[in-house]
Amino acid sequence: MEILSRLFQNFFNWEYIAQVLPVMLTAGIWNTLFLTAVSGVLAVVLGVLLAVMGMSHSRWLRWPARIYTDVLRGIPAILLIVIMGQGLFWLARDVFGTTSPYPLGITALTLITAAYLGEIFRSGIQSVDVGQSDAARALGFSSGSTMLFVIIPQGIRRVLPATMNQLIQLIKLSSLVFYLGLQADQREIFRIAQDFASMSGNQSALTVAAVCYLIITVPLTHLVNFIDQRLRDGKRVVVQDDPLAETGALDQPTSTTTPTTGVKPAAKETVS
Repeated sequence: MEILSRLFQNFFNWEYIAQVLPVMLTAGIWNTLFLTAVSGVLAVVLGVLLAVMGMSHSRWLRWPARIYTDVLRGIPAILLIVIMGQGLFWLARDVFGTTSPYPLGITALTLITAAYLGEIFRSGIQSVDVGQSDAARALGFSSGSTMLFVIIPQGIRRVLPATMNQLIQLIKLSSLVFYLGLQADQREIFRIAQDFASMSGNQSALTVAAVCYLIITVPLTHLVNFIDQRLRDGKRVVVQDDPLAETGALDQPTSTTTPTTGVKPAAKETVS
């Protein structure tokens, strides 16, 4: 019982939870969602571009996309974020005109996520039947228009659950941005919890951080499952009642005249 009491006191101390919860709700969650939303949108755009380049017949487009994907998927996310923050800190000052670590953090998260999304999108686009492309070309679409308006939308729709799962992973990756050194009003969920735990010597703030991540990710997980189920079932078609059947028109007796010759069949002869 003493062990349970100490664990409860260290991780579920309501006094410390009440102190950190307002900051977590007003700053931590919103900063995490901001990092995720901006990085996610940029990663989707870059991922589609990488997917198209990876399927190109030109090696000058195909090989750079393959090399980028292999390198970024092979480097740990924390290593790339530290490289961006410590080796390219001048980029935020000279190019973005700010000393905020957000541009570098968003850039690192975008580069990492786009490498995975590019492969997801490429597999989805390649799964589209070639007949879709032939049909679009027959309707007068050019090659670029066919890819942009026909193939890519269908391919992304097929891998939508996998795309959503990768964006959920991006939410958790955003916690690594704290290595860049965030200001007080820029701290995300994990940074707030870590700072509070270091100052108080109690780990209840980390429990609050875990709950906040669950509040964000669990609904998205169920949304992914719902979308996946809808895509598997397809759209339901509602069959309307036949108006002829309701008026009794189908109950009228039909002629025995054959449709081909118009001659009624002869009566059978009886033998007495």
